[in-house]
Amino acid sequence: MGLFGSLFRSSELLGIARETLDFALEASEDTHPNEYMGFLRGTDARELGLDRDGTVITDVVVVPGTESNSVSATVKTSMKPNDVQSLGSVHSHPNGVLRPSDADLRTFGSGEAHIIIGAPYGRDDWKAFDSHGEPRDLDVIDVPVPDAQDFFDFTQMDIDDELRRDDDRRR
Repeated sequence: MGLFGSLFRSSELLGIARETLDFALEASEDTHPNEYMGFLRGTDARELGLDRDGTVITDVVVVPGTESNSVSATVKTSMKPNDVQSLGSVHSHPNGVLRPSDADLRTFGSGEAHIIIGAPYGRDDWKAFDSHGEPRDLDVIDVPVPDAQDFFDFTQMDIDDELRRDDDRRR
């Protein structure tokens, strides 16, 4: 199905791929003592071999120009991905606190899941929240993550077709 086949996914968020969570944990540890920040994207569960409808978080998009220090990460909003695959955000708290700050709540905005990862960045050092900052369950799912190279494997015709379908859905 490819990139554009999964753009209009089922609305149920099933969880996060273990490989994607491991990536975010490692990236958070690598940037310590500064905060790490990224945006979450997903793949249709059936494309991952699951026999159910829904979406699994499979990608973390790091925005170019993100600046971070030990207490915050700042994203250039003009560089933030704005697509229907966007599921939320992930960022670290080097102080280990696994709850959203007031600044976090102001930036959560849209998205179904916002993950906070805390030092020391082990497998259990994270929590997920909804856009209002309320804790939410997010299963860790063992599925193969699509190759990032596939994300860029499309033609202008694919883009035109997807835009045409999007226009048809809006009418």
